[in-house]
Amino acid sequence: MNIRPLLFIVGAAQLYSADAGVVDRYQPVASKLIDAAMKDETGIARLQYLCDRIGNRLSGTPGLDKAIAYSAIEMKKAGLQNVQTLAVKVPHWVRGKESIVMLAPVARPLPMLGLGGSVATPEGGIEAEVIAVSTFGELTALGEDKVKGKIVLFDAPYEGYGATVIYRSSGASRGAKLGAVASLVRSVTGHSLRSPHTGAMNYEAGVAKIPSAAITVEDSMAIARLTKAGVPVRLKMQMEAHTEPLADSANVIAEIPGSEKPEEVVVLGGHIDSWDVGQGAQDDGSGIMASLAAVALIKQLGLQPKRTIRVVFWTNEENGTAGGKAYREWLGDKVKNHVAAIEMDGGAEKPLGFGAGAGGERRRAGGRGEPRGIELSDTALARVSDIGKLLASIDAGNITKGGGGADIGAIMAEGVPGLGLRTVGTHYFDWHHTEADTFDKINPQEFKQCVAALAVMSFVLADMPERLTDLK
Repeated sequence: MNIRPLLFIVGAAQLYSADAGVVDRYQPVASKLIDAAMKDETGIARLQYLCDRIGNRLSGTPGLDKAIAYSAIEMKKAGLQNVQTLAVKVPHWVRGKESIVMLAPVARPLPMLGLGGSVATPEGGIEAEVIAVSTFGELTALGEDKVKGKIVLFDAPYEGYGATVIYRSSGASRGAKLGAVASLVRSVTGHSLRSPHTGAMNYEAGVAKIPSAAITVEDSMAIARLTKAGVPVRLKMQMEAHTEPLADSANVIAEIPGSEKPEEVVVLGGHIDSWDVGQGAQDDGSGIMASLAAVALIKQLGLQPKRTIRVVFWTNEENGTAGGKAYREWLGDKVKNHVAAIEMDGGAEKPLGFGAGAGGERRRAGGRGEPRGIELSDTALARVSDIGKLLASIDAGNITKGGGGADIGAIMAEGVPGLGLRTVGTHYFDWHHTEADTFDKINPQEFKQCVAALAVMSFVLADMPERLTDLK
């Protein structure tokens, strides 16, 4: 007889027996929070205001400044305490006028969006032939003789966001090393209605900076077909993009102080900035307003957990993560008092549950790099799973390994357990970083389910006797 499976079963049973009390103890509170979240209209109203009356919120813009001021007012209206705006210096990239026109074989304009951080084209633009590749390996195989003086197009098929986004982030420098004069990338999405998707790109130190932009999936595939057939494709590309000096911005912070251990903190939130297209509804207006709604409902119901619950709207996630880094610096040694950090930055589609512990960022990046933060013990994961059982009524309690997010990455690296709200993600990357990321894409019922999931998870983590890191 093999003893090891039996030992595992006994161990799992012991874990469940030890933690079963969490479900019994918190079911009444969880039911109240879920019921309140599903009836609440204030959270969705805040998101509508943010989208329709303030709009997109790129770092360094008046839109972001307005959103910060509005958010602080709403936190105070909700009765939260210690509302403050923590000053942060952020990058200020300006898009300017931009266009791409196909000159041959057919004259027509191409929808495009410059990539965040790109430099401008020379005055008068760049006119050149296009060379299309689907991988970095194909580019390297072509060599400098065939790439020099060309516009390189990375027509990379979508294989998930994390696995494909590298062509957007580093394609320009890879092309510049071989003499390309500009870089284009097929928009990072699995579905397109001829909509370009923007996003951040980076330049490698010591490599010439060339302008970089995204074109639609349809146009990218068409250009690739033409070049494969030996038909020359010639484009004219004009961009005024440039980077201004660092701008003033802020993280927005509010709290429900803990009743017994106010120095210990569960933090939750998302990022208040967005790209300069669309309204930033799913990415990440939904995350910040769902987090605020969750904490506001806890306050409204008169619930005061043992530990402090803090909601934070981090600034500059999209092109720098300055807000998350500034928050870590602001904490100083007090980072050790954070018992958990929860981030919502995957849109407000139907929630499935949470990813917990280190590795979430690595998975999002296609498996590359080291996992951020600590791996939770089996006992701690079992505890989070039991908290998930409290969300059974909205089918949002599935707990998987690997959570967190970009804004909480800096504190996760210091040992703070991180969780990330997971959704079905059916359409998120269809709208992501496009003009289509607008309020009408928000399903109110699904948004409310996200609020409920955040409220229950944050409250129980803040109120239960042990910290997750105490559970060995």
